[in-house]
Amino acid sequence: MTASVVQIKAGSSPYPVIIDEGSRKGTWNIIRDHLIEVPSSFFIITDESVGNLYLDDVLSSFPENAKVNFCTVPSGESSKSFSMYEKVMTEALEKNLDRNSLIIALGGGVIGDLAGFVAATYMRGIAFVQMPTTLLAHDSSVGGKTGINHSYGKNMVGSFHQPSLVIYDTECLNTLPEKEWRSGFAEVIKHGFISDGDFLNWVSEKVNDFHSMETDVLKEMLHRSISVKADIVQLDEKEKGVRAFLNFGHTLGHAVEAESGYGKITHGEAVAKGLRFALRLSESVFGVKIPYEPYLEKMEALGYDLSLPPGISAERLLNRMRGDKKASGGDVRFVLLKNIGEPELVKVNDKEILKVLKREVG
Repeated sequence: MTASVVQIKAGSSPYPVIIDEGSRKGTWNIIRDHLIEVPSSFFIITDESVGNLYLDDVLSSFPENAKVNFCTVPSGESSKSFSMYEKVMTEALEKNLDRNSLIIALGGGVIGDLAGFVAATYMRGIAFVQMPTTLLAHDSSVGGKTGINHSYGKNMVGSFHQPSLVIYDTECLNTLPEKEWRSGFAEVIKHGFISDGDFLNWVSEKVNDFHSMETDVLKEMLHRSISVKADIVQLDEKEKGVRAFLNFGHTLGHAVEAESGYGKITHGEAVAKGLRFALRLSESVFGVKIPYEPYLEKMEALGYDLSLPPGISAERLLNRMRGDKKASGGDVRFVLLKNIGEPELVKVNDKEILKVLKREVG
């Protein structure tokens, strides 16, 4: 099979997303073929789980004379922290990376965000390559958002820093546990809701079991989902306008993550809960009826629990959402739908939010 390629046109340096099976084993050749200049050295940032599975394959792709170092951090959301950022930055300095060095983010969204932020701030910014190994990272690896978490909120410290290249090896998804598939698939569904009914219907028809998905279906799903994001990012790289639509389901999702404790619930599982809430809030705010139930039923059939975790109060979730990056002057802004494929960013008053939220928390 041939590689599937999505071109991302964001900022002054467009870059390709190369989707193919086994591509990690050709990392060096792909980088050499797609970057204008060969980097002076390479610094791979990965986590313990991914490193054990795929780091040797990536390292083996480089010639003996290449200067390649690596840094391994603990797996999980807790690595998106100030302390881990300082640790990785210190290792980069100790390895004598220069302005022509290249950072490679080998892992899921946590690694992509952390490594991308290190690349964005090391010597005021050096190049990096995303090598996502999870389904969730098909979303986070594209678009240039990097960052770490703060106790006050998720991704509160970060920067926009576009990668030079994304190498997506679909074979890496074969080792994902079921909950990681669900975490990533929530972003696929999100892209369907904000783009058009055709993609949403295609996904619902083609995806019935994560582990029996054929390679050509997986590659097409990734290509179409990434293309939705690419179309939006090229219109609004720094999230001043329509890029905010990509946050559909994330306002409550981030609040649920924070209230639960980062890492206790996966990002995608939290977003899935946020999607249902945003759809119901959309109907309440706009006074419309959206035909979303078949898609939520599909998600539940795939193992999603769309209810909010027990013990979390509506008031606490509202306070969390007031502190979200998308809030403005204390007002909560939501991406809502007037219909499938018709997103809009709107301010919603506390009374309206609590009315729907209290129904969700039971």
